[in-house]
Amino acid sequence: MSKMALEHGAINLSQGFPDFPVSAELVELIYENLKAGHNQYAPMPGVPALRQVIAETIQKTYQRATDPDTEITITAGGTEALFSTIAALVRPGDEVILFDPSYDSYSPAIRLNGGIPVPINLSAPDFSIDWAEVELHVRDCTRMIIINTPHNPSGAVLKESDLQAVERIALEHELIVLSDEVYERIIFDEIQHESVLKYPNLAGQCVAVFSFGKTFHATGWKIGYTVASPALTTEIRKAHQFITFAVNTPIQHALAAYMKEPSHYRALGKFYQAKRDFFLEQLKGSSFQPLPCHGSYFQLLSYRTVSSKREMEMAEWLTKEHKLASIPVSAFYHSKQEDHLLRFCFAKKEETLQAAGKILRNL
Repeated sequence: MSKMALEHGAINLSQGFPDFPVSAELVELIYENLKAGHNQYAPMPGVPALRQVIAETIQKTYQRATDPDTEITITAGGTEALFSTIAALVRPGDEVILFDPSYDSYSPAIRLNGGIPVPINLSAPDFSIDWAEVELHVRDCTRMIIINTPHNPSGAVLKESDLQAVERIALEHELIVLSDEVYERIIFDEIQHESVLKYPNLAGQCVAVFSFGKTFHATGWKIGYTVASPALTTEIRKAHQFITFAVNTPIQHALAAYMKEPSHYRALGKFYQAKRDFFLEQLKGSSFQPLPCHGSYFQLLSYRTVSSKREMEMAEWLTKEHKLASIPVSAFYHSKQEDHLLRFCFAKKEETLQAAGKILRNL
């Protein structure tokens, strides 16, 4: 859809990346580290100073003591963190439960490593999980459950009761929980992020994945990290070593310095909530109906009263004929389920969102 947007000169609210600048302070820190000579391979697990500040941040945020040497690994973005975890821990024939609509890297990573995806559809319109149904899908060959909160593409957020349910199931059946938390700081409406890191009983069976690209508006830098027990981290690093080996050295040093000031990430939820609310304001008078969004920087819109077109057809028509690109939500389902929903990214400048809103109001 980004390629189509470029070809047709459309406003691109499809792919999830900001169109506003990265912090000038952070860019300057990278420049300083380039000049200081931090231009060779970083240690395979990541620059020690960065892992140390991550451990300190986890302690402040989730009151969890984390060993930076044995429990934190810096990866080439959240997607590599997910892939390395699956490559390390999923064996041929293992089943992995995931929830559709789901981020599009999960299923290919499972299949490439010989695993079998077991998708369970979330319940619209709030995209909640039916944990009784989950238990029906757990078998002797089930190895892992993948959860994602805040959720891409829906913007739904898991509650404490959800984490208690996944904890109970994981412990009872000895399952690994892979928790995609790349939007941990982008959460709205005074809701608290429920990380697996808050649940001590899960400590030996969970892997949490995070992304600096999402937190600091720099998706092109591709830097993320995993947090897991020493035993799981040892296995993840065996995969990471031969998939990526080491991640961009000067940016790691820059992030280590930048993260020492918590204000750089603590205000992120309010920043993006204002963007969500601004985008919703632009939709007033439109026939597109927004679904609840409590996190991430994606807003789902129903076009059920606008058109009977299938989702991909609607997304293409909107891009080519009206110069506004989105993503059909059916693309995030194994079953290609159709609900007349499109995903729009609101991590954009106000003028971009204003222009998009005008197009939607005129349809």
